[in-house]
Amino acid sequence: QVDLVESGGGSVQVGGSLRLSCTASAKYGDSCMGWFRQVPREEREGVAALDSDGVTKYTDSVKGRFTSSFDNAKNTRSLQMNSLQPEDTAMYYCAAQWLPLGGTCPIGDRAPEYYNYWGRGTQVTVSS
Repeated sequence: QVDLVESGGGSVQVGGSLRLSCTASAKYGDSCMGWFRQVPREEREGVAALDSDGVTKYTDSVKGRFTSSFDNAKNTRSLQMNSLQPEDTAMYYCAAQWLPLGGTCPIGDRAPEYYNYWGRGTQVTVSS
């Protein structure tokens, strides 16, 4: 069992920034990771999908504003969120799936069902 713990959520005004982090209880190593967000009564939305080598695909609504990063020394994946807008308000989750030997991360969008491990979420609220 692997635990993922998100941190860094909070409340900001429009145009502000937050940095989310996701720390795993196991080495990320060869794993695929995703950031998702969800608002009440809506489906979980993929925000960013990260390959094991750091290549990240972002959903269109956050391109140019959100940036993912790796800190292998801290075993942490982070999501820098700039120019936040009210529509970014949501509970944010990190998710991870470890690869078998020789495996690769799926190209393109990854459904939430792809990931076996999830954090409990951190709330991001953007007010105008």
